[in-house]
Amino acid sequence: MAASSAVLSRRLAGSRLWCGVTRPLVHIRSAKHLWEAASDAAGYLPFSRARVGLFFQEQPVLKNPFLEDALLRGYLKRHLPQEAILSDLNTFGERVAKDIDTWGRECELNPPRLVHFDPWGRRVDHIVTSVAWKRLKDLSAQEGLVAIGYDKSFGEWRRVYQMSKLYIFSPSSGLYTCPLAMTDGAAKVIQSVGVSPPVEEAYRCLTSRQPERFWTSGQWMTERQGGSDVGSGTETVAVPQADGSYRLHGYKWFTSATDADMTLTLARVQDRSGSTTPGSRGLSLFYAEVSRFEDGRLRGIEVQRLKDKLGTRQMPTAELLLDGLPAHRLSEEGRGVASIANMLTITRIHNSVSAAAAMRRVLQLARDYATRRTAFGKLLKDHPLHMQTLARMEVETRAAFLLVMDVCRLLGREESGLASQLDLHLLRLLTPVVKLYTGKQAVAVVSEGLESFGGQGYIEDTGMPGILRDAQVLSIWEGTTNVLSLDVLRCVARSSGMVLHAYFAHVKSLLAGASGVSSLDPAVKAVGSALSELEQFVQIAASRSPSYLELAARDLAYSLARIYAGALLIDHACWKDASPNDTYAALRWCEQELCLVTSKQKRGCYDSSSASMDAALVYDNLIQKSCRDR
Repeated sequence: MAASSAVLSRRLAGSRLWCGVTRPLVHIRSAKHLWEAASDAAGYLPFSRARVGLFFQEQPVLKNPFLEDALLRGYLKRHLPQEAILSDLNTFGERVAKDIDTWGRECELNPPRLVHFDPWGRRVDHIVTSVAWKRLKDLSAQEGLVAIGYDKSFGEWRRVYQMSKLYIFSPSSGLYTCPLAMTDGAAKVIQSVGVSPPVEEAYRCLTSRQPERFWTSGQWMTERQGGSDVGSGTETVAVPQADGSYRLHGYKWFTSATDADMTLTLARVQDRSGSTTPGSRGLSLFYAEVSRFEDGRLRGIEVQRLKDKLGTRQMPTAELLLDGLPAHRLSEEGRGVASIANMLTITRIHNSVSAAAAMRRVLQLARDYATRRTAFGKLLKDHPLHMQTLARMEVETRAAFLLVMDVCRLLGREESGLASQLDLHLLRLLTPVVKLYTGKQAVAVVSEGLESFGGQGYIEDTGMPGILRDAQVLSIWEGTTNVLSLDVLRCVARSSGMVLHAYFAHVKSLLAGASGVSSLDPAVKAVGSALSELEQFVQIAASRSPSYLELAARDLAYSLARIYAGALLIDHACWKDASPNDTYAALRWCEQELCLVTSKQKRGCYDSSSASMDAALVYDNLIQKSCRDR
């Protein structure tokens, strides 16, 4: 024992301080004796029973997302330098970091559940949501998260103000941004068809700042046969009533925010013989309130089940049987699809805001974590490769943000009656382009962000995996990437190419504004060259068959997004208060291939043989089996 004590004394003399505690430098072969001696001498045994060691990794801290976002503040300082607005966003950012983020997390941990029957066996179909979900509804009214978009006092910038606030809110919202998107879309539709009975009161509730009066709206479009293809997929029928109203009968396969106060939905009007008109021309748009009988039963609705989803678990999404739901027709008969065009513009912009916001949030957390996590002898922020990775994420996030805000700017101009014909063409073209591109960006950037936390990014109770799960819906809801790529082609065709003329003209004007800034020359040349290539592609594609453009649609949409984002980054780097980081971000973005569609065209990716070769590759196993069977 004396010998062991002597060894221990020598070891302790050369020991290191670890979190304020003297830690012996132990050799494996003498560990048993040394631990016993250390325990006897100091009562210290770091790994025994309840003792699990002294090191615990600091977690990333969510700080005010407004103050932490230099690009957001710079953009608003340039375009919307109203002190009251900036102060409101700053105050709201503090509230997000201190309170709202906790509510959003509570919604994730306490997802909605469906109670079909009361204790006495009556069918009630109650969707039970958390206390935090109800708080978020009240907060949404108080903060004007829908109302700001309809407040004319903010002029053409009201949508930029509204969406900036939603951008701060979205990652902490517990997915309450989804019902807000549909509420905003419903208000827009009612506004476009005319605010009159029976929807006058509904419009006031949808745009109210009073929590006790505020309504949210659902959007019940999807049925069993399809999502985007509502023309052939809608079976719900509307039976006319003597008082001019309707009763809806059908099965809605996917209804988001099912706990809403009202909904907009599509249905086919039955004539006296019970017949309906097929296709899109048979669809009309209807307004219905969600209400209950005195005994607690839902009026004309049965909730069949809640959907078990990959993400967005905070929000109730259900299958509904409509069995005589009272409704009012909003559109002209057969004009339902045309009537929801405005709603799609709004909800797709909301989707894009959520995508950019998810990217910014995971990057904000990763940036903070890099100042707290030590690996291989130094903080993550001192590892150049790690900083390179975060910088690439930052460039993607900046591009997404500027794309989103420019579409919001265009929407505000359109709603204020200030939009030029060029603005209107750009809004129509860019809405699907920005939605599809940012949706794909978000999944990639958030996934990379989780990786920056190592194993902790994969652990559920950190909250990180939920960010990725929720991001995945952004490329699916309101049109998948391919569906929106084809929508881009439709808007080009329906405008006789005018949307592309507007696009080319505006990008050239943005580049012209940077002509005297030598530090941006490489970026300006890259975007200019890519734009010329895109113009050449459009000229060539115009003489090809429709199938040629269809194969090119996705790459064309990506090219439109990348080139436009490059022009916006360059433009932002030119304003008088721009920072060197704004210039660096523009240069980095423009180092990539901006015009994908041209390089793919040169490799023959859109030739007539490509489609059959693609199918053969995908179904190679089946083709080989068929050959063997012969």
